[in-house]
Amino acid sequence: MWTENDHKLYRKFSFKDFNEAFGFMTRVALAAEKMDHHPTWTNTYNTVEVWLSTHDAGDVVTEKDYKLAKKIDNCL
Repeated sequence: MWTENDHKLYRKFSFKDFNEAFGFMTRVALAAEKMDHHPTWTNTYNTVEVWLSTHDAGDVVTEKDYKLAKKIDNCL
């Protein structure tokens, strides 16, 4: 579930292993590139954490972030 905190949308994803986490990140990267809207994220083994905000709008959450969050959820 996405949460909004400190002007960012955040979600933590857990996977079976690194391979699944990396596959997820690859799918997200392709979707984000199509939108020209790129997440801030980290990956440690089977965990991916994602933060979304719109830099062009002053690093706040916009409709663009909600749209990307939905696309990210569809990458699961």
